[in-house]
Amino acid sequence: MDNTSGKAFDYGLFKRLLQQARPYRGTFYVVAILAILLSAFAVLTAVLAGNIVSDAILKNDPDKLLVLILVMLGVLLGQVTSQLGFNYYANWLGQSVIKDVRIALFKKMMGFKMQYFDNSSIGLLVTRAVADMQRIGEIFSQGFFVIVADLLKMLTAAVIMLILNWKLAMIVFALLPIILYATRLFQKAMKVAFIEVRAQVSNLNSFVQERITGMKILQLFTRETIEQENFRHINEKHKNAWLKTVWYNSIFFPIAEIVSAVAVGLVVYFGVLQNLTNIDLDNIKVIFSFLFLIELLFRPLRQIADKFNTLQMGMVAANRVFAILDTESKIEDNGTLVKEKVKGDINFEDVHFSYLPDEEVLHGISFEVVAGQTVAIVGATGAGKSTIINLLSRFYEIDSGTIRIDRTDIKEFTLASLRSHIAVVLQDVFLFADTIANNIALKDSTIGIADIEAAAKQIGVHEFISSLPGGYAYNVKERGSMLSSGQRQLIAFLRAYVSNPSILVLDEATSSVDTYSEQLIQKATEKITEGRTSIIIAHRLATIQRADKIIVMDAGQIVETGNHAELLAKDGYYRNLYEAQFMAEDVA
Repeated sequence: MDNTSGKAFDYGLFKRLLQQARPYRGTFYVVAILAILLSAFAVLTAVLAGNIVSDAILKNDPDKLLVLILVMLGVLLGQVTSQLGFNYYANWLGQSVIKDVRIALFKKMMGFKMQYFDNSSIGLLVTRAVADMQRIGEIFSQGFFVIVADLLKMLTAAVIMLILNWKLAMIVFALLPIILYATRLFQKAMKVAFIEVRAQVSNLNSFVQERITGMKILQLFTRETIEQENFRHINEKHKNAWLKTVWYNSIFFPIAEIVSAVAVGLVVYFGVLQNLTNIDLDNIKVIFSFLFLIELLFRPLRQIADKFNTLQMGMVAANRVFAILDTESKIEDNGTLVKEKVKGDINFEDVHFSYLPDEEVLHGISFEVVAGQTVAIVGATGAGKSTIINLLSRFYEIDSGTIRIDRTDIKEFTLASLRSHIAVVLQDVFLFADTIANNIALKDSTIGIADIEAAAKQIGVHEFISSLPGGYAYNVKERGSMLSSGQRQLIAFLRAYVSNPSILVLDEATSSVDTYSEQLIQKATEKITEGRTSIIIAHRLATIQRADKIIVMDAGQIVETGNHAELLAKDGYYRNLYEAQFMAEDVA
């Protein structure tokens, strides 16, 4: 869509935006009618002002003056009422539209492949879902309808000018091409400027979000001065992008004011000074009306340019949001199979996979896990261990081969059904800024606090949770920052256990924890793996010696398979890995 950026106005994109307002047709038409009324009341005010001067004040007619003032009061009340309704319903429409678009955007992002998030900036996505949405709402509340209302005022004012005195009208109209041409140039320049503004806003958001998230690393390695300098450069670019829009406004609006002032001067000159011998009340009425009508003709034109800025910013934001909505990056959910329970047999058959084209990371992986078995996968960093788990949960699509659960291709399951049978405990546990209970149940209405407490007692973590202020109601704050890494792991174990999965995956779940937490985790591991298929990805080999089967991986291939004793007897890759690890521990 970036190829449209040079256009002053993208009608295709705007048409797509208007389609978002279809569910609110009634409100849309109400706002349109109020826009028409606003233009009518504005022109009536100008005409009545001329009549009051010529027909009442100059004729010294107090009765007519009272009548005209009362009529003027009625018109002004109608204008105020219409303006109130226009502002409220235009904003209501804008907020309703962005509510729907934001829901659609969030739903779209929820269905993206993990690969999409691997390659996207979180700060940029947050900008799309929050700041850009607000800009889209302003298209309806401060952009489109305000422009329509102003255009109607201008059109009506022009018609009345022609009716009152077509010669004076032609003099005023002769100046319109100047301001119209300036407006056109202004709109094109502002479109380009606002694209740059949105880009710099996204960069700024991404930078700040990443640095705040990684603040511990910045302070630990004393990077504050360097990052402050980086921030200064990014902030400077952000400022310069906005100053460019200020510069264009500074040029355009004085031009518009000058043209408007020239129009008033020409009307006064040709309407009065050139007709000194033929000045009558009708002529005065026309001149006074023209002075108001010129304001109605030129002021909306200046406002249109300003509101067009709002419209342009909204269009740029919509362009970016629709780019995400149009992105096809989801796992195809074409399966129809829904099972309440699976046994847990797993079969990988000649599975090939690559994160990037022509850079394969799994080279024909084949293995089988019998229901109820505990299988460990070990290997050096980058061997492909975690990739296997990502593929089992269908976070990524395989290039070729087949993955089966209970002899059924996982693609035949619906995604929801497939993932409901698999629970994963990751090394890097993510907790939401919420209570422990909500982090465990993930607000599943079928899991009550009694179920959570019973499960916690079964795996031996109830005492730890109860010791926290508020117990299960303790708020762990953003990313679980109020808990240690070991405590977060225990919460993750409990989260997996209460979901009662048929297949359990522990991905480096016992690394980087203290001795006490490790003892609790070992106890929890024994409990939650009992009677269900379990896959343990381990770096520390001491934790998987009791596994029924150990799969050893290297560079995306399975190099050895067997239990602990069998693999040690082979004097191969596993034994070398085992001896190197325990030798390192002895030295330590």
